[in-house]
Amino acid sequence: MFEQLQPQQADAILSLMVAYKADGNPKKVDLGVGVYKTEEGLTPVLDCVKAAEAQLLSEENTKSYIGTVGSAVFNDSILKLIFGEGHPVLLEHRAASVQAPGGCGALRAGAELINACKANANIWVSSPTWANHVPLFSDAGLVIKEYPYYDHENKSIDFDAMMATLAKIKAGDAVLIHGCCHNPCGSDLSFEQWQALTTLLIERGAIPYVDLAYQGFGDGLEEDVAGLRYMARHVPEMLVASSCSKNFGLYRERTGAIITIAASAQACRNSVDCLSVIGRGIWSMPPAHGASVVETILTSTALTSQWHSELTIMRDRINDLRVLIATRMQAAGIDRDFSFIPTEKGMFSFLGISPEQVEQLKNEYSIYIVSSSRINIAGFNNNNVDYFVDSLKSVLAKSK
Repeated sequence: MFEQLQPQQADAILSLMVAYKADGNPKKVDLGVGVYKTEEGLTPVLDCVKAAEAQLLSEENTKSYIGTVGSAVFNDSILKLIFGEGHPVLLEHRAASVQAPGGCGALRAGAELINACKANANIWVSSPTWANHVPLFSDAGLVIKEYPYYDHENKSIDFDAMMATLAKIKAGDAVLIHGCCHNPCGSDLSFEQWQALTTLLIERGAIPYVDLAYQGFGDGLEEDVAGLRYMARHVPEMLVASSCSKNFGLYRERTGAIITIAASAQACRNSVDCLSVIGRGIWSMPPAHGASVVETILTSTALTSQWHSELTIMRDRINDLRVLIATRMQAAGIDRDFSFIPTEKGMFSFLGISPEQVEQLKNEYSIYIVSSSRINIAGFNNNNVDYFVDSLKSVLAKSK
């Protein structure tokens, strides 16, 4: 049987991880892998997470299954975190959360739900989008379509082109929207653009599917979901895939949730039943530890306050690094405008250099970047930013 299998192309980002680890250059810089890092280059365990884990260690009395929909406390906490205490969809019991193995598990479960409702449905994703969106959706049976989003030349959202394309979609199509901190470009919709998009999707009879992987990493926990909350107030149906990997630092714990908003409470309950069956057929039961940590934090006033403080530190560090990078590039006399970097949100940005220049940075300077020129802002620190700027200046000068 296995003789029939062919070698598969390795994931570009995972390949970068392997190459970076094998590189012996003491000046090497990793700007590829999308994880938060401290000034020391570490992806830390948050203090609030350590405190929650210590509490769980002393109180947990079973390792039995938590059920196909996951922890009720976790699900309720995530709904309140995303929508706020008094949002209409919560008061009307039209929204429900089902625990999933990370944001990827949530995205896949939502895709399976769409396909169960409408086989081979279209799902429109932004161009560009996170690379893993495509296999997660297409492997579930959905048909991938693209709408324009990022204007590489002007380093901004091409909202007019986006809306013109989405104005032609069919009823029953799904539209994937990055909730905040767009991966890979860092350019987010304004609140007014969320409003316009909401109106259009209602007119077209399309279902919005929001990927919320970075709540709290842009402007703040509340600010980052203002557009999502507005949309949820007005559309009859909606899906949200939420991840706790970034804002709680729970990458390896695979903690996420798939959230459905339906036109009625009964339809919402039916969606949960379907998601329960979908989850049972893919992963059976969701992992408990990460969700237990999150619910412990969110149900404790002290730990929630500590989490808010630590999340603010991470967000401020990223935003400060955006300013630092642009300032150092300008000071170094690089003949290119990088002033767009501080205007973006979250961990990612496009440098706008060619794949060949990306290869030069890797081969000649041990600076690791995805071929699209997407960089992880959190990979910078005070010890490597000048080395990066000088290296980039040299590569750009060679191209003239």
